[in-house]
Amino acid sequence: MSLIVVATIDAQPQHIDAVRAALEAVVPPSNAEADCISYALHLDNKIPTRFIMLEEWTDKAALVAHEATPHFKALVAAVGDKVVKIDVAELSKIA
Repeated sequence: MSLIVVATIDAQPQHIDAVRAALEAVVPPSNAEADCISYALHLDNKIPTRFIMLEEWTDKAALVAHEATPHFKALVAAVGDKVVKIDVAELSKIA
């Protein structure tokens, strides 16, 4: 069964553009990972500082491998001091 990840990233208002650029940059290499089913960036229509990354991985091991990639580590470094909060939910489909 695949693993769904919903990552909510709240940027500091003065860093919206930098956070968005860093998030956009990680999408292509993440989608190219062998065990990535889907990796898509979204902007919250009601909260302009909030980005939502919707991800689907083949399993937990694939997510762990993703978190060890250079592009993911670069993302973490790029947004670290530019966000208010990051919340990551790992979901299993039940119906």
